[in-house]
Amino acid sequence: MYGWGVARAEPVWVETFTGLRIDRFAKLVKVVKERGGNGPGGGRPWCLPLADRVLLVAVYYRTNLTMRQLAPLFGISAATVCRVIHRLRPLLALEPAPRPVAEVDRLWIVDGTLIPVRDRNVGASSRNYRFSANVQVIIDADTRLVIASARPAPGNKADAHAWRESGLPATAAGTTVIADGAYLGTGLIVPHRKRAGRPLLRGQEEDNTEHRRVRARVEHTFARMKNWKILRDCRQKGDGLHHAVQAVATMHNLAMTQ
Repeated sequence: MYGWGVARAEPVWVETFTGLRIDRFAKLVKVVKERGGNGPGGGRPWCLPLADRVLLVAVYYRTNLTMRQLAPLFGISAATVCRVIHRLRPLLALEPAPRPVAEVDRLWIVDGTLIPVRDRNVGASSRNYRFSANVQVIIDADTRLVIASARPAPGNKADAHAWRESGLPATAAGTTVIADGAYLGTGLIVPHRKRAGRPLLRGQEEDNTEHRRVRARVEHTFARMKNWKILRDCRQKGDGLHHAVQAVATMHNLAMTQ
């Protein structure tokens, strides 16, 4: 069992504070271990076993508690909490997207979401009236799993511009990808546009209705991902937001897997 007293008492607490069932959390620990999570941290030996350290990071991303608040929960210092998070957060990154089998017709959806940040080198004043970063995310339309996410761009960048600079077009090459009207001119499948004096044809209206119905799945995915409250107000600096998005995507995918 884990070193955290609450987790020892009832496995349901692991799900409550991480968003993962105990078997899914065990898979997350296995992934981190395989990526070298048990290795040295560059200082004194860890005072918590690996499972507890992974639990700490997952709880941090899920609750967005401060390090001072997490420290007494795990019986360690705030400095150790910081060291654990910085050591493990890259190891929770999303696995590279597998290429779809040639015979299988897959549909992906891309959209950008604004995440409030504190780091002025990462974000910018954006349309949500907050200092935010724009994160481009691709999901699979059938499974709702996150395929890939890009490094954050300033929140005042248009989605089409952020997409072109994200590196994701190479990931999506050869796959059918749909997006909203903000991605016009990117080569993605976007809704038909109304033009002055030229109403849409009936078939085009029907296409747009179906397009909206399918594309709504990425909005639902963002809503689920933002249950990890680190994506509602990220206090991390530098690569902290990128690592947080990647880790949340990993945990989201684990939570969605049957």
